[in-house]
Amino acid sequence: MGVIIKQSIKGTLVNYLGVAIGFVTTFFVLTHYLTQEEVGLTRVLVDAAVLFSSFAQLGTASSIIRFFPYFKDEEGKNHGFFFWTLVVPVVGFLLFWLVFMLLRQPIIGMFSQKSPLFVNYFRFVIPLGLFMLYQSVFEANANVLMRIVVPKFVREVGVRSGLLLCYLLYGYHVITLDGLVIGFCITYFIAALIDIIYLFTLQKISLKPDLKYITKPLAKDFLFYTLFLILAAIAGTITPLLSSFFVSAKMGLTYTGIYAIANYIATVIEIPNRSLNAIANPQISEAVKNQDWERAESLCKNVSLHLFLSSLFIFFIIWINVDLLFMILKNGEDYETGKSVIFILGLARLTNSAFSPGISPLSYSKYYYMTLAFTVLLTVSAILLNIWLIPTYGMNGSAFANFGSYLIYFLFLLALVKWKLNISIFSWGQLKSLVIVMALFGLNVLWARTLTPWMMSLPVKTIYAAILEGVVRTVVLLGIGMFAVYKWNISEDVNRLIRKGFRMVKHPTSKV
Repeated sequence: MGVIIKQSIKGTLVNYLGVAIGFVTTFFVLTHYLTQEEVGLTRVLVDAAVLFSSFAQLGTASSIIRFFPYFKDEEGKNHGFFFWTLVVPVVGFLLFWLVFMLLRQPIIGMFSQKSPLFVNYFRFVIPLGLFMLYQSVFEANANVLMRIVVPKFVREVGVRSGLLLCYLLYGYHVITLDGLVIGFCITYFIAALIDIIYLFTLQKISLKPDLKYITKPLAKDFLFYTLFLILAAIAGTITPLLSSFFVSAKMGLTYTGIYAIANYIATVIEIPNRSLNAIANPQISEAVKNQDWERAESLCKNVSLHLFLSSLFIFFIIWINVDLLFMILKNGEDYETGKSVIFILGLARLTNSAFSPGISPLSYSKYYYMTLAFTVLLTVSAILLNIWLIPTYGMNGSAFANFGSYLIYFLFLLALVKWKLNISIFSWGQLKSLVIVMALFGLNVLWARTLTPWMMSLPVKTIYAAILEGVVRTVVLLGIGMFAVYKWNISEDVNRLIRKGFRMVKHPTSKV
């Protein structure tokens, strides 16, 4: 776990730097200069582009992780593996561009009544999706080369900074709404360009394919896997994005904007997931290839435990400060209706973080095709739950649809992984983590009833008192929680980091 922990910590630090930029963008720029409808437009445009790029990949990002161990050869530039990762998405892009154009009128008809602004900018989905497509492909190549930090910096910091600049230019009337959308496209183009330049600087890739290395069994396996991933993408990639489309079509872009802000806050819970899975999945793939099931299970258990632990604490910190967030947020009263959405989506993000490592071995094994049925179940259940719950519960209904469909999906798949591969992610450490955080929620209730009224009565402005109270409460409760984690010895890796942190505080000039 040493390499995984080190790389994931670096990646997580980059992620949180991106979150800081996103926080400024969301809380002080986006909600100040854009209307709720315009916020909704930017959200649904990005979601539509993500959906298009996911289809057009033809499963390339997953194929890179699964098949790279078969091509791995640093002296031979990995037998030109990088070349094929560029060619396959071109085919996918042309194919789904044609599908996109054929479905253009039905899609426009779906959104024209409640979200006409999206219809006006629908054409920008194609270029935006193309740049996102290759950014994802380049990132996947960097992941298997065990170099996640720079591409992650580009995505989390570079892209967010570019989008922040676009919002500011629009807010100060330097560009129009057309310019804002074009700025989105330029930002993602520059990000993809930086990623491919970085890959070439590693001197481990080549644009020259090694045709002799591609055997018929390998080609057949790749084509079958790609066909499977196309079907899986059609069935599964749309699921996380369904909420934006359903809320936009049934309630309008104004509600999409509120939902987008709530979703952004909840998404912070998954930040450790992005880094830890990015560096762990290639190692899980290699363990599965070598049929080292003991190592595969050990990796899955460790990754799942650390993701569950970190995500639980992040969820706790967000929820105990949610009212303070809306106080800080510009025009926060307009977005406060999304408070319960944050909690429900937070549970969905927590579920995804804790359970997603458990299905990785199945995805890289000979049984990967079995996941298709459950992916279809995921999408169908999400669609049906959205249709059923939105008319009655509005945005909360869409959030419940998201959480419920993912919970069903993971429980079935984890049972399948246990049956076929005898791999389980569950451990006593997860139960201990849950007990600690539940106890912290209880302490938070006690704090709110006793200390909060006293701190809010301090002779300062209400907002300053609220910020002070939130910071003190968070630090104290988080400190108690981390002490409990350390004393209960939930994770030796976490304990080692805590001890290292104490040594750095006590001896800041010494090397540790």
